[in-house]
Amino acid sequence: MKLKEIIRVLETAAPLQLQESYDNSGLITGNTEMEISSALLTLDCTEEIVNEAIEKKCNLIIAHHPIVFSGLKKINGNNYVERTIIKAIKNDIAIYAAHTNLDNIQNGVNRVISEKLGLHSTKILSPKKQLLKKLFTFVPVATADEVRNALFAAGAGDIGNYSECSFNMDGYGTFKGNDISNPTSGVKGIRHREDEVKVEVILPAWREKNIVAALFDAHPYEEVAYDIVLLENYFQNVGAGLVGELSVEMNEQDFLSLVSKSMKAEVIRHTEFLNQKISRVAVCGGAGSFLLKDAIASGAQAFITADFKYHQFFDAEKKILICDIGHYETEQFTSQIFRDLLMINFPTFATLLSKTNTNPIKYFH
Repeated sequence: MKLKEIIRVLETAAPLQLQESYDNSGLITGNTEMEISSALLTLDCTEEIVNEAIEKKCNLIIAHHPIVFSGLKKINGNNYVERTIIKAIKNDIAIYAAHTNLDNIQNGVNRVISEKLGLHSTKILSPKKQLLKKLFTFVPVATADEVRNALFAAGAGDIGNYSECSFNMDGYGTFKGNDISNPTSGVKGIRHREDEVKVEVILPAWREKNIVAALFDAHPYEEVAYDIVLLENYFQNVGAGLVGELSVEMNEQDFLSLVSKSMKAEVIRHTEFLNQKISRVAVCGGAGSFLLKDAIASGAQAFITADFKYHQFFDAEKKILICDIGHYETEQFTSQIFRDLLMINFPTFATLLSKTNTNPIKYFH
């Protein structure tokens, strides 16, 4: 199949608009019109990964971490990033990355960690603002259902676990067309009164263009009256980290044993034990120290993440058990998210989980 079909599935699940400003998710090398035979799924894209793709005859690598993170001014093979890009291009291998956009969705990186730990009733730890908009439009009563259905099909009206949400208010509108108008109702040059429904729907900001296009296609009027406003509401399904509940509370030592086994973590750097039971747990794949205050505020007794610096451990203030299990360890199962997405949408497409351990950190026992 063409690369653009695969990208469409990935970006429907994890829109590029959800990546952080410093990130570089998306298509790194390759052309969207390429025919893809099979995909190699991995956490990192390195020279070894490209070699594995060549060996397994995969012409697409889907990675969590972008191999090109900041701008490249030269590509002459002087470092591993440049060598990886050169090798991929020479062998006609596309590289695609889904990084912080995959972190920021509810069914992304942190969902896998939560499942490995057996957490339930999970919710976003730090939801994002200014990603929701509200659309108001005014529709003749007879065509209100048609317009609502079009808006829902385009992605409007989703609130948490509910879809096709709208608020509707009956009223009437007036209008008078000029000499070159072509009114759906009434006669031009004469003020007309029409019974209408005011329809309100919530929409994700990144879907605005498609939703407005659907509105215009479905609305019967020559001139469509509508308003869109940016909301300050938190988007409960988008943001950093997750927090959830253990089915059975446990002491701190047993909890760390669970984390070590479930996450294949050889080493856990943690703050002092507080002699409390662990029942509520916050998680963040990758470097999550910026969420410590949110984890404490959520009422979690433990916070699973990575890349805490020495002095940041003091910030726990004996309020929470910080468990730094390593960057690779928190994100090692990310490739399974890619596999699940592709298998659901393309059951016969060949996807292979990489066998290469790309963790640059080694442990001496």
